[in-house]
Amino acid sequence: MTHERRAAVLGKPIAHSLSPVIHNAGYAAAGLTGWSYGAIECAEAELPDLVAGLGPEWAGLSLTMPLKEAALAVAGEVSPVAAAIGAANTLVRRPDGSWAADNTDVPGMVDVLTGAGVPAGAEVVLLGAGGTARAALAAADHLAARRVTCRVRRPAAGVELARLADTLGLRFEIADWAAPAERDGADLVISTVPKGAADGFTAAARSWRPETVFFDVVYDPWPTPLAAAAAAAGCRIVSGLDLLLAQAIGQFEQFTGVSAPVSEMRSALAAALAARSM
Repeated sequence: MTHERRAAVLGKPIAHSLSPVIHNAGYAAAGLTGWSYGAIECAEAELPDLVAGLGPEWAGLSLTMPLKEAALAVAGEVSPVAAAIGAANTLVRRPDGSWAADNTDVPGMVDVLTGAGVPAGAEVVLLGAGGTARAALAAADHLAARRVTCRVRRPAAGVELARLADTLGLRFEIADWAAPAERDGADLVISTVPKGAADGFTAAARSWRPETVFFDVVYDPWPTPLAAAAAAAGCRIVSGLDLLLAQAIGQFEQFTGVSAPVSEMRSALAAALAARSM
């Protein structure tokens, strides 16, 4: 392929994003010589005009904060998973020029958690109740979770998440953020909160069972104090970097229609991280 095709990640701020590294490495490895992937800073109010002004060479967009909810309003078609959780991280150009919204965070989470050995019927503890927590709840549904206990800082956010859990048919409980953490050594603990917000759980993590899988969506800096404590307890660890790659693989394949060269994309991500740490 030599004709120009473009894609990009949108959000605000966006300069830190590693998505261009992952996607451009994939294009190179797959021989997609006419393809390029960039980063565009875009606020929520700017998204409709930006999307409307894109030319026919644009094949897809990746959406990060604060655009995942706003993306639904600019799409002519919304996938069932994006509609269910009220958020999309992917816009794909359709042949008629309109956009289809999807969420590759959910299947990405399922892939990395299954790979880490999370069993069907797991007992799940979820830290936080924001947009990423909605994707995590949908992933828990795909994993046939036995029960999800969500620790919340804002009760109103927990109520919103409870509505989604009810729609999905999940057994769901809301727990106060500061309540005793005796049950937090579950089969799977997922932290969806910003860096530093979950540091108060590090003492509890030291007593988690080695069979517990801990997934922290934060990856910079890494490891987080909670991930380090969970690792010291012998838990299996999944990082936000694992999800970053997994969701990008889904986007790459939707944008291009080509199987993703996963090993090359993973290697490019690792090299970029190593360069940042020097």
